[in-house]
Amino acid sequence: MRLPFLILSLLASIPPCHAQVTKGEPTNAKEAAAKKAAQDALIDERYAAWVAKLGPEELAWEKVLQSQLGGFYLPLHKRDKVAGRSNAWDFVKDDSRLPRVLLIGDSVSRGYTQPARKALAGKANVHRAPANCGPAASGLKNLDVWLGEGKWDVIHFNFGIHDRGTPPADYRKRLDEIVVRLKRTGARLVWASTTPIPDNPAQKQTAASIVERNRIAAEVMAAHGVATNDLFGAMTPHLGKYQPPLDVHYNAAGYDFLGARVAEAVLKAR
Repeated sequence: MRLPFLILSLLASIPPCHAQVTKGEPTNAKEAAAKKAAQDALIDERYAAWVAKLGPEELAWEKVLQSQLGGFYLPLHKRDKVAGRSNAWDFVKDDSRLPRVLLIGDSVSRGYTQPARKALAGKANVHRAPANCGPAASGLKNLDVWLGEGKWDVIHFNFGIHDRGTPPADYRKRLDEIVVRLKRTGARLVWASTTPIPDNPAQKQTAASIVERNRIAAEVMAAHGVATNDLFGAMTPHLGKYQPPLDVHYNAAGYDFLGARVAEAVLKAR
């Protein structure tokens, strides 16, 4: 007859399930979304305070970034600035004694921008386009913004990974138009061959697509007399060391490797 009482006593001794949740940890999707929104709002507030302290040149650059970086890269950039971290889109204060260099390219280019800056410290002012430059079609649309109003001595550029699905004839035509536009700047141009990508059916990507795009690009650059920095050839023997499996990107050592090759090409061209 005492059994129900014992059961009730045992149940009473078990802590409620919510006590097992770490304090402050969201317990459902709605709470998680609310917590993320609060964190994002705090970052936006701190970023706005940081922007408010910028000088005129830095502020002008930051406004360009705000219009160009998009919904993926702008939040990352804001987090970096709030945390006091340097990134590829840092404002570059030019040393008038040094040549001005512009790097144009996608996320791989973003990855080697800082190593290239480090390698060229005291030798060149290394800027990068205010975007993940994506496919050649995006280049045609945004080149005037990326080039800005200053004079460039060297422009090191690439479009390829994002064009792996672009019809070859369209890719050729767009690259040709880009080179014509870049030549009007009077800068010395260096084309970077597109770095290798692995076969990855889930992402609808093939290694062969980059080989084909590099072949087309080589023909376009030869027709215009543009020098090539063969990053594809330089990286290919080292993929096992520098490229994570099924990834088009590289580890930190890989970006250091690419940055050094970019620096060499820039010094040769300037």
